[in-house]
Amino acid sequence: SGFNSIGHMDTMTRGRHQIGHYKEGEEFIQNVFHVLSQIFTGKEKANLAICWLQYEISKVLQCLQAKKKKKLKAQGRKSKKLAKNFLKAPDNRNNLSLWKLYAYLEWLLGNTDDSRKVFDTALCTAGTGGLKSAQLCSLSLLYAQLEVELLESIEGAVMSRAVHILTKLTENGPYVPYSGQVLPVNVLKARKTYEHALQDYLSKTPVSDQDQVKDTDQLVNLVGCYALFQYLTVGIDAAVLIYTQASEKLEASGSQKCENTGENFGILYFPTALETITLLHTNLLRFHMKMSVYPLNPLREALTEALKRYPSNQSLWRSYIHIQRKSHSASKARRFFDSVTRSSDSLEPWLFAIQAEQMRKKLIEKVQRADVGEIHCTIPETGLTNRIVALFEHAVQSENGTHCPLLWRMYLNFMV
Repeated sequence: SGFNSIGHMDTMTRGRHQIGHYKEGEEFIQNVFHVLSQIFTGKEKANLAICWLQYEISKVLQCLQAKKKKKLKAQGRKSKKLAKNFLKAPDNRNNLSLWKLYAYLEWLLGNTDDSRKVFDTALCTAGTGGLKSAQLCSLSLLYAQLEVELLESIEGAVMSRAVHILTKLTENGPYVPYSGQVLPVNVLKARKTYEHALQDYLSKTPVSDQDQVKDTDQLVNLVGCYALFQYLTVGIDAAVLIYTQASEKLEASGSQKCENTGENFGILYFPTALETITLLHTNLLRFHMKMSVYPLNPLREALTEALKRYPSNQSLWRSYIHIQRKSHSASKARRFFDSVTRSSDSLEPWLFAIQAEQMRKKLIEKVQRADVGEIHCTIPETGLTNRIVALFEHAVQSENGTHCPLLWRMYLNFMV
């Protein structure tokens, strides 16, 4: 049935139906995973299991977005079975990354209590590495983030399960599941521990390249945990301050490394760490705006700065489009898209610029077609179609755009 059977096209809609994973493509991908799992051993096999579970989670997310309950149930059963089989293997019993993905899968399927049990079990068996263990920090961070999303409001969050998880992480002792309260003295101790740990990491100079990679990974998890802890116990400004400190330090280290060695080693590892910290920062601001009244400007500034630096980061673009939809003036966003497409070779700015204009067009058509008698159209639909066509034309003329099937299909789809 042609090559379109492999993979999926998220952006295309066929009538009301979202195009999902094709059957033949799905079979092909499953076969690849099965064959590789028989060839690999040790660390490679564990990494393959992680990739496989991430792929399964992506399908669960797709079912959730499309609101297909039946399909979600069937997909959930398959994915859970696979995750349990992985964790039964003797090599994987202490693999915290797999435990983390399994707990996340349960959470996505709506089994909050089961997910908490998995998280608690993983944390109890993980030992007492505390803030020194990157995997333990990463596991605690995800658990706390998911718990925070359940909160009704930020007032009284100091007593929440999320704060309990983040304080326990600093104690270096065995994990004790949440019993309904957090002692203020433990919160104070935890804040001191986080503060010292962050200062140690920021002032540390790594010995070898390998250490450098480990350290930046660990720094990202530590900054994430500390900032979330400060957000829940002090407030949004305290959390933003930590992200700013860490970003400044990483930027300085990156540029210093380049000067010392005359090579762009800093560019190799730091952008990934910096990019992740920026994502955590913008996501927290977005979450806070949902929870309480907060100005849009800090988020808009953080996103525009980040996108100038990482023009191919899709999550950042999604956030940017999301906040721009709320404003009636498109000119600021258009100028920004224009400047980014001129200064970068990546294709994402073009694709998202087109998507933003298409969303605007949809919104305007909806307003104009509303069946409520006489309508004074507030935003005239002059030239939006022409603008989108012009964007497509420019995009397909760019080096990367010429060879992008998705872009051509979107263009054909729009013209139809």
